[in-house]
Amino acid sequence: MSEEVVAQKKKILFQSDYSCAKTGFGRASKTLLEYLYRTGKYDITHYCCGMQYSHPDLSRTPWRSIGCLPDNPNEMESLNRDPMLARDASYGAYLLNKVVEEVQPDIYLAAQDIWGVDFAINRPWFSRINSFIWTTLDSLPILESAVEAAKKAENYWIWSSFATEALHKLGQSHVKTVHGPIDSKSFYRLDSSKRAALRAAAGISPDTYVVGFVFRNQLRKSVPNLLEGFKLFKQRTVGGAPSKLLLHTHFGEGWKIPKLAAEYEIDMTDILTTYICRACAQYHVSSFSGIDKACPHCKNDKSCTTTQPGIGVSEEALNEVYNLMDVYCHPFTSGGQEIPIQEAKLTELITLVTNYSCGVEMCQESAASFPLDYSEYREPQTEFIKASTSPASIAKQLVKVYNMDDSSRREMGRKARKWALENFSVDVVGKYIEQIFDALPAIDYKNISFEEERRDPLCVVPEIADNSEWITFLYHNILKRPGTDRNDAGHQYWAKELEKGMPRASIEEYFRGVARQENEKSKPVDLKDFLGDEPASERMLFVIPESIGDVFLCTSLFENLRKTNGNRLLYVATKPEYFSILDGNPHVHKVIPFLPMMDNLLLLEGRGGEAGYFDIAFLPHIGTQRILDYMHNGKDSIALNINP
Repeated sequence: MSEEVVAQKKKILFQSDYSCAKTGFGRASKTLLEYLYRTGKYDITHYCCGMQYSHPDLSRTPWRSIGCLPDNPNEMESLNRDPMLARDASYGAYLLNKVVEEVQPDIYLAAQDIWGVDFAINRPWFSRINSFIWTTLDSLPILESAVEAAKKAENYWIWSSFATEALHKLGQSHVKTVHGPIDSKSFYRLDSSKRAALRAAAGISPDTYVVGFVFRNQLRKSVPNLLEGFKLFKQRTVGGAPSKLLLHTHFGEGWKIPKLAAEYEIDMTDILTTYICRACAQYHVSSFSGIDKACPHCKNDKSCTTTQPGIGVSEEALNEVYNLMDVYCHPFTSGGQEIPIQEAKLTELITLVTNYSCGVEMCQESAASFPLDYSEYREPQTEFIKASTSPASIAKQLVKVYNMDDSSRREMGRKARKWALENFSVDVVGKYIEQIFDALPAIDYKNISFEEERRDPLCVVPEIADNSEWITFLYHNILKRPGTDRNDAGHQYWAKELEKGMPRASIEEYFRGVARQENEKSKPVDLKDFLGDEPASERMLFVIPESIGDVFLCTSLFENLRKTNGNRLLYVATKPEYFSILDGNPHVHKVIPFLPMMDNLLLLEGRGGEAGYFDIAFLPHIGTQRILDYMHNGKDSIALNINP
């Protein structure tokens, strides 16, 4: 009787936004993971950015989902003190080694902005397994860290051909364009009766010309340009059909849309938006009239808000929002892919797109778009080239679509959908990724190390007068982050804290604490690493962590300690900044760094059948620096006197 051989599923570790998050990365995660899960060929673990490791919401997915932030609130509190460490942890840097060692994936795929994935490239396992970086790059010149990452990562994917071509010119010919996948089954043009019913429910007359924009209300989305362009369009179509601007976004962040509308003399009744109810999850479209409104469905007071990443509509509802529009307009300064453009095309809308960054690809002739002109400007500090979309071009292209007959609009819309399906559908992108994954070998983890360069909590910090140079030294030498400079958020935060009067010692101790915390995640410090080969019976330890005065005064005891204790080898434990005080002392065998475990006498000397590290350990710091126990109101008599 023959045994049936069952092929073992390949393990995938996918790092990106949580698949239920209403973000571009989140929606792409959901689309791709659903596709891969349905094949039944993979054991999938989703490592979710911005979520705690055991967050209860993560149980909602059919594949395993875990967060990239520690559950321990003390660890979180420590990380959150430094904006840069908090950001990196939120993207996944803090727990990444632990998760890879736990999951032991055959394939690691990280989809995020470059600063949210580049920390993985230098991990000791990255080049030993099938690792992929899948990132968004949106501006010229290409970010230097992205170029360096491309040099190190064998599998380097970009969401848009704009950046791929730029990297090819820089000699990185192995870089490929792999678009973020779109769930094409969720986005399509509804029939005329359904579209009419949706308009009636939203109070939009059949002849109203609706210009739509679906976006996260970020400053790189060119809202002022769109409002000015819409104003010019209305002026050029006076006497024609009424027009509305439908902004599917959150009015509580980013651009102050009502204020800008007033400046451009646009009546707020002409600006529509999508509301979502926190209580019943129903949505409706109406003129914007504030945030926290009563829900027309469940009648809950102040339960409706404008859509946002944490409170968004379903794909089915979003498809209905697109179907309220007559034309889609997407002006921006730059973008990695801008998924709403492809979704709009799938609903057979003509799209107007800024002809820069990923928009270059969206404006190809076969993409059936109308390009928007722009003026180039430079972003401060980064010097990236950005686009300021021309309001006049927006108005011109809106008028062009407005004047098209229905058959011409429909024909162009069908071409747009065909192009989006051929280039962005998950059936195309997912199949491409599936074929690559299936050709990869399984990984044997027996010889793969997870040990990387340890942080150095015992680093001796020299005297550095300049605050910026001092902070940089802490990052480079204690936390081992060589790329950190004064432009990073963490560096700027500590510079401000110093300006406000925070002592350097407090900041230095924080860095040392983080270094210890990160080291303990991999391999705890072993006291044996600091000791010689002699037996423990020949050693004794004197512990005095700080300060300059205490360490110096204690040196007067060392000669007598050795004489009265059989000339055992004397180890002295103190903080690294006080090592120099003990340099050259003839009675000290070795100076070693103070470790928190040295507060435990039984650990140091041993007990019962457990061997210790030293035959004798003296802990004078306990009664002088930990617990004050020697004052006695000045009335005690000296009972112990050590004579030389």
